[in-house]
Amino acid sequence: MRSARHLLLAASSLALLGAAALPAVAMPVSSTAPAAVAQNAQPSSAWAQAASDIPADPAVRFGTLPNGMRYAIMKNATPPGQASLRLRIAAGSLMENDDQLGLAHFMEHMAFNGTTNVPENDLLRILERLGLAFGADTNAFTSFDQTAYTLELPRTNDETVDTSLRIMREQVSEALMKAEAIDEERGVIEGEERLRNTPGLRSLKAQIALLAPGQRLANRLPIGDLSIIRSAPRERFVEFYNAYYRPERATMIAVGDFDVDQMEAKIKATFGDWTPKAADGPNPDLGTVAPRSAETRILVEPGIQSSIQLNWIRNPDLDPDTVAERREALVQNLGLAVLNRRLGEIARADNPPFIGASASKGSLFDTVDLGSVSASFNPGGLKRALETIEQEQRRLVQFGVTQTELDREIANSRTALENAVQAAATRSTPALANALLGSANDDKVFSSPADNLARFEASVKDLKAEQVSTAVKAVFEGYGPLALVITPEAIEGGEAGVTAALEASRTVAVTARAEQAQLEWPYANFGAAAVPSSRTEVAAVGATVVTFPNGVRLTVKPTDFKDEQILMTVRTGIGEEGLPTDRFTSQMLAPMVFTQGGLGKLTADELSRVLTGKIYSAGFSIDGDAYQLSGATRPADLQLQMQVLAAYLTDPGLRPAPFEQIKAFFPQILTQQRATPGGAFGIQAAGLLASGDKRETVPAASDIAAFTLDELKQGVIQGMASGPIDIVMVGDVTVDDAIKAVASTFAALPARAPAAQPLPGSDQRRFPAPTAQPVRLTHSGPAEQALGYIAWPTTDSVDDRTEARKVNILAEVFKLRVLEEIREKQALAYSPRVASSSSDVFKGYGSIFVMAETAADKIPAFYAAVDAITASLRDAPVTEDELNRARLPVIESLRRSQAGNEYWLGQLEDLAAKPASLEQIQTHISDLESFTAADIQAAARQYLKADTAWKAEVVSDKAATQ
Repeated sequence: MRSARHLLLAASSLALLGAAALPAVAMPVSSTAPAAVAQNAQPSSAWAQAASDIPADPAVRFGTLPNGMRYAIMKNATPPGQASLRLRIAAGSLMENDDQLGLAHFMEHMAFNGTTNVPENDLLRILERLGLAFGADTNAFTSFDQTAYTLELPRTNDETVDTSLRIMREQVSEALMKAEAIDEERGVIEGEERLRNTPGLRSLKAQIALLAPGQRLANRLPIGDLSIIRSAPRERFVEFYNAYYRPERATMIAVGDFDVDQMEAKIKATFGDWTPKAADGPNPDLGTVAPRSAETRILVEPGIQSSIQLNWIRNPDLDPDTVAERREALVQNLGLAVLNRRLGEIARADNPPFIGASASKGSLFDTVDLGSVSASFNPGGLKRALETIEQEQRRLVQFGVTQTELDREIANSRTALENAVQAAATRSTPALANALLGSANDDKVFSSPADNLARFEASVKDLKAEQVSTAVKAVFEGYGPLALVITPEAIEGGEAGVTAALEASRTVAVTARAEQAQLEWPYANFGAAAVPSSRTEVAAVGATVVTFPNGVRLTVKPTDFKDEQILMTVRTGIGEEGLPTDRFTSQMLAPMVFTQGGLGKLTADELSRVLTGKIYSAGFSIDGDAYQLSGATRPADLQLQMQVLAAYLTDPGLRPAPFEQIKAFFPQILTQQRATPGGAFGIQAAGLLASGDKRETVPAASDIAAFTLDELKQGVIQGMASGPIDIVMVGDVTVDDAIKAVASTFAALPARAPAAQPLPGSDQRRFPAPTAQPVRLTHSGPAEQALGYIAWPTTDSVDDRTEARKVNILAEVFKLRVLEEIREKQALAYSPRVASSSSDVFKGYGSIFVMAETAADKIPAFYAAVDAITASLRDAPVTEDELNRARLPVIESLRRSQAGNEYWLGQLEDLAAKPASLEQIQTHISDLESFTAADIQAAARQYLKADTAWKAEVVSDKAATQ
């Protein structure tokens, strides 16, 4: 089950500029009636390579149908037998008229609510029968400038591909938009608006208002205007749909394990007879950037992370994507990379002026180009944060970068590009589809990794620091600085005070940055390389288990899933089982500070500098039964990667700076989480769902203030000092190379003492007692926002996982009914969740839950709907069709996962210590396939009992005062 510790890692940040993916509903199809085909229509935008000297990736087939619809097709077999489809419409909220605000996004929903040949309620069911899951595989999103429909196909057989293409064709040309269906969906959209009305979204609005006042972007957020959403007549939808859902604005992207000729033929057959139904909608006038002087804006938003941005704006660069344009961008980005490294080093120093800071450049939807430098800080830290980012930005502009700094960033960029070339053959299908979608939307050439590397080498050949220093100045030219302060509390002196502080900082002289000392890697020798004492093949899963004389156990699985990727975990100790259940300990902060403290002989920044140009990583977590280090590398750096992890095990830095920083930041984390019902539930209910176990409970700020670094050091170092070391390595590696890398690092260490024994009671975790009435929790957000939650105790997956897998399928059936009843029929919540979890450490600890963020006055209806659904699951067996619609997406998702290194890294975790786990790994899919409707009904009767349920509701603390 998800630990409360992970919640501590969450921190609020400004929302991304663009709407997040908005789940839709799925459907069946039959072919549309023939229509007169538009001949040789021109697409709204030709492929970018038509106006560029950059060649497109030859692995992609680009084309345009006679009706103007574009397509991009690419064969890719990672994972095998699967495909990703993206259908982009070049229209988003920027295209809306003033009486259509929100209808681009609303229209996206209606494309899933019935078409000419697909009844409203059949859409989702058809795709589920093919193994696609709502949300995960069937999705859509609306942004300012595009609407996109996405499908992840578990198979590329004719039935799956033909049905999926026909569904997409129906969505973009045959949506019915019945008046009654629109009325039913209004509540769903309102629920989505309520869910997304967060401090982050309100901050985004303030940011756009500052950067683009008077321009169309400032009044076109995709969620729209609630008054229009509630009342817009059907004809408004039809007007938008007919004007903008048209072939010359459409782009089909297909990537996957299929024959390109056959896919091209299918796309032509499916979309070739699509003709517009009305005149093309106009491309809107986005406005121009008006002259501005320095300006300050403050947004006081309770529950937000304190931040300061300094922005310089100018009219957008709309030139075609060319070699010259990319070289200019590359040179500027190298300069920004230097500035970002400097800011990062400041953030990681003792008593830093900010929590984090960064500089960037970008373009907002062809409306405004900007350069910016920003920082997040703790309340009361505005002046220091502002002064530091202003002066560091000015230091860069005045004195530029050094050649040493530039060479470091070139080396890191080169390594990433070289690795991309070496791994090109096993790029992820969904990632490629998304990259093609992004290039289409941004009007950029989709170029090959090899071409990107060659162009990079040509651009950086003989590149001098002086050239970069000159180029990066342009990032901060334009109107400004425009300062935006976002704060949970009022700023003394207001906007005038911030402006005065900024002006005062600009009068402070800055000096050139001093050169940094050269460093050597001091962790290359851990002793004589060990010789394995045993080597056992586990052919059933393609793994080898190797033991060494000092007790280290290595499980390695070579794969060809992804070239140039090796993943590994190193586990030791007993983790949470060695922590008390009745009090908080400083170790709760260890995952946030362990690697940030660097190593004993190198700070985190020195580590980064000395390993310039290498690919490695280091992560740290405390699991239920182990301390875990993790890493990811490539074959060329495997030896180094294992040296890094061995160094973290034997000589962690655990320095004061990151520890004190997270202690100071922690109150903001709590405040930010409490600003939304979901966040407030997470921090308040985590411990309650573990019957008060302090290891799962989120501590109060006063508890965190009492934590000490000495306690953390002692606990972590002692916890990691004993017990076997289990290493799992999966990926582009041979068994012999894995053995060699471990033999000279972990296997070279002295033998370790036996694992510690769990503290009394620490090997247990209990689900809470049932509640007659919901436990009431509060959040600090708007009064209309609320959350309802119900959970039932189930079982664990410590040994036999079959029962837990059955509960998981029960949860999937439960989810189908919750979505149909709570989202679609009653519109109580936009995104209700149902899931199950089972502990693989604590026996008897597992649960199944349903949760929904809803309006406060709808909580009773939510509970009533859940009661009715659970009764129906107990009282009658599900149909075979419903069982398969729930089960098949889970099985297909599992098959997809099995073609990835991440899956096997987790599955092989216990293989060396618990050989019996092999059978559980092998039977996962067969278990899921074996469950019957009677099994699911029996599970519902066993677990979904009213007298075992634990309920909670989260309401606004403002509700009582209104």
